[in-house]
Amino acid sequence: MAFAIEAVELVKVFKGGVRAVDGLNLEVEAGTVFGLLGPNGAGKTTVVRILTTVFLPDAGRASVLGHDVVSQAEAVRANIGLAGQFAAVDENLTGLENLRMIGQLTRLGRKRAVSRANDLLELFELTDAAKRMAKTYSGGMRRRLDLAAALLHSPSVLFLDEPTTGLDPYSRQALWNVIEELVNEGTTVLLTTQYLEEADRLAKVIAVVDHGSVIAKGTPSELKSMLGATLIDLEMSTNEDADRVRKLLSEKTGKQARLVGAGVEISLDRGPAQVRELLDMMDSADLMPVRLNLREPSLDDVFLTLTGRIAEEGPKEGME
Repeated sequence: MAFAIEAVELVKVFKGGVRAVDGLNLEVEAGTVFGLLGPNGAGKTTVVRILTTVFLPDAGRASVLGHDVVSQAEAVRANIGLAGQFAAVDENLTGLENLRMIGQLTRLGRKRAVSRANDLLELFELTDAAKRMAKTYSGGMRRRLDLAAALLHSPSVLFLDEPTTGLDPYSRQALWNVIEELVNEGTTVLLTTQYLEEADRLAKVIAVVDHGSVIAKGTPSELKSMLGATLIDLEMSTNEDADRVRKLLSEKTGKQARLVGAGVEISLDRGPAQVRELLDMMDSADLMPVRLNLREPSLDDVFLTLTGRIAEEGPKEGME
């Protein structure tokens, strides 16, 4: 299969020997959303900058639509769109002027650029603000204008680097809807995000990245299934009791129970049928929970299990 985006043993080393990307491999099918999930400092943005020809890799290779990102960089740039974490718009131009300027830079032609600009302003609900200066736009409006600029020349591949960071729920939902429409029309999207809900909603395949490498990959369902059929949350009356329960359940089940404050969390392979066994074990040790909750695993659980931290934690990628 020819992949829309491919990376093989990609490496990027910055000053001081920091390996922001360390032997990373990716294969992205055309016409899908591929989620690149990881905490701050994981290497996500550096990967995007290599794939969009902003950075040169120090080792390995990568291609977009069959074009090598190093030797065929111009062909790559002609076929991609990029919207980053911060809206790259000129605040002293109107929304329409920003898009017309992008049309000139991409040699789209005046008539075509104006037509595309009007269509995109309508798509992103910016028509009424088209003749207002961008500096009067809200954060969500600027982000939508930035995405419109990335789409102006109808790219086959779209890179979205944490596009909804800092947006309110309404604006985030609006962007999700647009991304889904684009994919339905055949666009390939590589999405980096810290929002697990976002990856779960949009991505067909997710790669979890930590310390510059892919540590797990699969569909959202496949990743969740790594933790078993069900998770049980047990709230104890004291931290000491919680620690005793953690040790007891880890020893008796062979599963790694995790402390969460005065609570304990553990995955169950046999779901609710296994709950009675666990409660009997705890009763024999004179340990009973004050609250019990059964739930299905989430991507938050997967990420915490794989990396030992939540997605928002970790150092900022200073070189990114």
